[in-house]
Amino acid sequence: MTDISNKEMMTRHCLPEPEIPFSREEYAERLERIRAAMEVAGVDLLFVSAPEGLYYVSGFLTNWYQAQSPMIWPPTSGIAIHRESGRTIHFESEAEETLVQFTSVSDDLRVPRDPEVSMIDFITAELSAEGWLKGTTGLEIYSYRPNRGHSELFEAALVAAGATVVDATDILRDVRRIKSPREREYLREAGRIADIGMAAARDALMVGATELEIHGPMPPAMIVAGGEPAAILLPVTSGIKTASPHAAPSHKKIQAGENVLVDICGVYRCYHTNLARTFSMGEPHVQVAEQIRKSSGLFSHISDILKPGMRVADLIAPARAYYEENDLWEDRGWVGGYELGIAIPPDWDGPFTYDADIDPGDATLDSGMVINLESDVYLPQKAGSSLVINTIEFGDTEASFLTHFPNDLVVIA
Repeated sequence: MTDISNKEMMTRHCLPEPEIPFSREEYAERLERIRAAMEVAGVDLLFVSAPEGLYYVSGFLTNWYQAQSPMIWPPTSGIAIHRESGRTIHFESEAEETLVQFTSVSDDLRVPRDPEVSMIDFITAELSAEGWLKGTTGLEIYSYRPNRGHSELFEAALVAAGATVVDATDILRDVRRIKSPREREYLREAGRIADIGMAAARDALMVGATELEIHGPMPPAMIVAGGEPAAILLPVTSGIKTASPHAAPSHKKIQAGENVLVDICGVYRCYHTNLARTFSMGEPHVQVAEQIRKSSGLFSHISDILKPGMRVADLIAPARAYYEENDLWEDRGWVGGYELGIAIPPDWDGPFTYDADIDPGDATLDSGMVINLESDVYLPQKAGSSLVINTIEFGDTEASFLTHFPNDLVVIA
């Protein structure tokens, strides 16, 4: 092989050994489920652009720098899935060409080589040539990628080429909700890693340390344990600041007598398992300790009723009743939770949520679902709030918690 550039050699001929998180058979099964969902939705072509979806469909994983520089690097790459075709088409830029081959099972990769042709025009022309734009095309309009500006340009180009465009954001989200045995295995591993991260936070806690100094030991402890960086900066808050539990850790110094909230996810193969606990820097006021004790007691109260196939209403009704019976309801922060699984920055929340304040209708917690449950309550004595979170796996025959760090308030002497 002669007379080719180093660039062409590296991007098109030096193929790396793939690092794929699942078997090709599992990816094929996912595509079968996606195509079945497309048929129900009346969508002929689904264009997957959300990072979580691209990872789910093919294993493709990159740093999504495009989200911050859309005018320079238009974020319109993705994977096209046609309902009546047994293959997919992966569209990417030259910059990601080698990475697609390294991290994904995508066999049909198409890269625009002409710098004068935009990615939108390239994708539209290729799909039109395949005959894939004759029916209804679904875009993930509610994904942050591509952003609104490029999404509207992409939609206009597809319509001009003869497609009927609809929002199909929920197709892949709904399919992803039910996890395979291997996915749940990864989430259990992420739970083990989360316990290690929480222990690292506990061991780092001391009066006078900053919130960032408590955050600092957690990521390396989890990575050494086999984990990966989480999709958001792990929240560590202290004192009155705990009343805003999503605050980022800062240079605030932790004072004697304050509560500290630590909210983390263990991560394995991009799968996130959530865990949050409340710590006290010294013995807390008796009223504060009692409020936290009652809040954390929610999990033992509901543990015996958890089972695959149960209605969401049959989870939140006893949770609400417990809060009301223990005089917590009026001081609730949030009693509810959300789906967990694949997460790519900037968030780890899944699309499915439930809330003790909202009627869930006929929603069920089916075998294969993984959710968290949050018990968040405001505290007396101007002490901020308490937060306890655990992740629940609904398996084939039973439901179980994926983390095992003690629920009770931990007092740091």
